[in-house]
Amino acid sequence: MENWDGNEGTSAFHMPEWMIQFADQKQEFNKRPTKIGRRSLSRSISQSSTDSYSSAASYTDSSDDETSPRDKQQKNSKGSSDFCVKNIKQAEFGRREIEIAEQEMPALMALRKRAQGEKPLAGAKIVGCTHITAQTAVLMETLGALGAQCRWAACNIYSTLNEVAAALAESGFPVFAWKGESEDDFWWCIDRCVNVEGWQPNMILDDGGDLTHWIYKKYPNMFKKIKGIVEESVTGVHRLYQLSKAGKLCVPAMNVNDSVTKQKFDNLYCCRESILDGLKRTTDMMFGGKQVVVCGYGEVGKGCCAALKAMGSIVYVTEIDPICALQACMDGFRLVKLNEVIRQVDIVITCTGNKNVVTREHLDRMKNSCIVCNMGHSNTEIDVLYFSLGKWLKQSMLSSALRAALIELQHYQASLRTPELTWERVRSQVDHVIWPDGKRIVLLAEGRLLNLSCSTVPTFVLSITATTQALALIELYNAPEGRYKQDVYLLPKKMDEYVASLHLPTFDAHLTELTDEQAKYLGLNKNGPFKPNYYRY
Repeated sequence: MENWDGNEGTSAFHMPEWMIQFADQKQEFNKRPTKIGRRSLSRSISQSSTDSYSSAASYTDSSDDETSPRDKQQKNSKGSSDFCVKNIKQAEFGRREIEIAEQEMPALMALRKRAQGEKPLAGAKIVGCTHITAQTAVLMETLGALGAQCRWAACNIYSTLNEVAAALAESGFPVFAWKGESEDDFWWCIDRCVNVEGWQPNMILDDGGDLTHWIYKKYPNMFKKIKGIVEESVTGVHRLYQLSKAGKLCVPAMNVNDSVTKQKFDNLYCCRESILDGLKRTTDMMFGGKQVVVCGYGEVGKGCCAALKAMGSIVYVTEIDPICALQACMDGFRLVKLNEVIRQVDIVITCTGNKNVVTREHLDRMKNSCIVCNMGHSNTEIDVLYFSLGKWLKQSMLSSALRAALIELQHYQASLRTPELTWERVRSQVDHVIWPDGKRIVLLAEGRLLNLSCSTVPTFVLSITATTQALALIELYNAPEGRYKQDVYLLPKKMDEYVASLHLPTFDAHLTELTDEQAKYLGLNKNGPFKPNYYRY
């Protein structure tokens, strides 16, 4: 290179002209490209992404069959057609994934082995609505081994692993789910689980509250035979407490979400790992030096912040609770209002369980190429949905003038589904939302749960949650009449400790035992529980 000169071990580098020009133009690099150029780039990315295989896409995206599973006539090897999955022929692949998951779920396998002879769920008819993954499959097969009959739907339209759903259907489980369901498909699948001749559920396992809501709305008489509800999400638990407060909760419910083993392990440790996985698989981005705002500093937010900080990101936190806010400050994060940093951040992550956390106003002010995603259960945190009055207007008795005015009003609804914005699919679960001036944001999973929609989650952590769910079902199903009233309960502390103890052998961990004198001094039973219910871990 002519501008590189060496002399007796010393060297001098003279910047070539093209580098000087590039340095002078570095500010231009961050300016928004023209609309035409940007759209061309997007098409190029979209095309290249379809030529490669991502493990996050599951076997679903590699299928050329676009026929809706609802229109297919499928049977498993036993001749049963009581299921609806993408492709029953994928069952062999799904079975392998389930076998891998079993190796990382020691507590469920131990529970299956210990309680299989007793069949503590004999006679239980469990209808479930959760993410359908290999880990959920291990839970379902454990419940079956303990004597329960199960029917299952998905709680998220993007998180189902089609090959796992096929493996469950092949094993005889009535599963109604596939990746990429429409909203109509989603409710149809739940209804197929519930509304079946000759079979009525007596237990509910829910994740988000949609299944419980559907039964309350469509089949309220079913609650006469239902013994209890087990709910594992912030959103679903919030709905249950609302029902309880209004006096409409007609069966006991177990709040698994706020059990110690769910909060501290699934919400914290799981999200600490899966947030990076989901962002990497969808955007291929580097985290070092990126400015990130995390909305909410509960256990999920704590996990996300810890992971991003460790990768070198500059992390801001928004919070409404002064206690969580103080924790964020003490952990070294700057507490801000979203409006204060929305123009400068590279990534926005919501994990509050609330609604309208990121509004259209925020989205309008974001910088070009900002990544927006959600780590909470519900898709209401980011204002994505375009509310449509169409169906309601057709059924209403309004004058034509008023109807026309209301239709016009829709165009002013604040959301991303409005006519002036253009949506471009980049790859599975990744969309560019483009403003009229050419600015675009990167929206992941259409505002739904990032980690289970776009990647995977650590199996070992899910073993903890799934075991907690199984024990909650056993407790509610076998509880004598009168132990639990029509209210929302936390999992007994003793069960939390039992779930934790089942996972310790994996680490070759050895618990210290209290002496009689020590136990008497502390006022404890030597076998636990070791902490009062008010203790905060």
